Amino acid sequence: MREIYVSTDVETDGPLFGRHSMLSIGSAAYTADKELLGTFSANLETLPSAIPDPKTTAWWQTQPEAWAACRENTEAPESAMRRYLAWLKALPGNPVFVAYPAAFDFPFVHWYLSEFTGENPFGYSVIDIKTYAMALLRRPYRASGKQSMPAEWFDPAPHTHVALDDAIEQGRLFCNMLRGNLVED
Repeated sequence: MREIYVSTDVETDGPLFGRHSMLSIGSAAYTADKELLGTFSANLETLPSAIPDPKTTAWWQTQPEAWAACRENTEAPESAMRRYLAWLKALPGNPVFVAYPAAFDFPFVHWYLSEFTGENPFGYSVIDIKTYAMALLRRPYRASGKQSMPAEWFDPAPHTHVALDDAIEQGRLFCNMLRGNLVED
């Protein structure tokens, strides 16, 4: 079965899953040749026992449009994650989680899937876009950020801090990086 690259972005009210809440999740499923197979988006109610992080709360105050977007039409985490699991399982291949940075987004998604559905179809199949850039650019990790990437890797797409917008943008970036590097058998 082919791999489906599921570019995912989450918005949260703090840095630690379980202690803080995932406010929004957006995913865009791509084939290796950059065909967008579908998207998923949900805004989640906060966890009853979670307490927002003061630094993250202060940052959200600088992003009023993104904050408003992630607080519209919220749903219970159980419902959102069951819908997400069904969407992932319906993809025509094996899902591979892709994010920038994966070290932040994946732990939230893994915890929420495990906590509210009892399963995680990604397993630990995770690609961090910046680490992939490091390998392609042959530069140290901290010198491999977006500002160091070639212009041809980027499509015109906004980075809005709205989870689905950012997942689509980052998925396009990943597929452009993948284009010249992956040879399928």
